Amino acid sequence: MTFKNLRFIIIGLLTLSLSSCGFYSLSGVTLPADVKTFQVDYFGYEATLVEPGIERDFTIALQDLIQDQSRLSLVTKNGDYLYQGEITRYFIAPMTATANSTASQSRLTIDINVRFTNNKVEEESFEKKYSFFYDYSANTQLQGAALDIALEVIYEQITQDIFNDTLAKW
Repeated sequence: MTFKNLRFIIIGLLTLSLSSCGFYSLSGVTLPADVKTFQVDYFGYEATLVEPGIERDFTIALQDLIQDQSRLSLVTKNGDYLYQGEITRYFIAPMTATANSTASQSRLTIDINVRFTNNKVEEESFEKKYSFFYDYSANTQLQGAALDIALEVIYEQITQDIFNDTLAKW
C-alpha cells in the first residue's frame, strides 16, 4: 500500500467519523421536529414547613436547565411541552448523633410533584414525584449561603431527573 492510498483511507475514515458525530447529542436529547417550545408554570408550595421563595427559584432552575440543554424555546402559554407542579415537602431532620446524643449531621429533603404534559403526544404525559436531599453539619444554620448551596445541589439533581424523564427519555 502506498502512502497516497493510505492518506485517502485516513481522510475517508476521518470524514466518516466526523460526519457521524452530527447524529449524536451530548445531552441525549432527540426531539421530534414539530416540538419547538416548552412552558414551565410557576411551581406552587404545599409543604408544611415554609421557606419563602424556593418555589420561584425551582421554577427558574427548571426553565434554565431546559433552555441550556435543549433547542426548545421558553414560552408563557401554549407550549408543546408543559411542566406544572408544586413543592410538597421541605423537611429538615437529624441524621447522625454524637456520643452526647446530639445531632452531628442534618438532612434537608425536598419533594416536588411534577405534571408533565406533552401536547403533541398525549400518551407521553405523566405525573411523578421527585425528591432529593442535602446533608450538612448540624452546627450550620441553614440560611443565607448555606441554604443557597443546599438548594443548588437539590435543584440540580431534581431538574436533571425531570429533564431525563421528559426530554432525554433515560
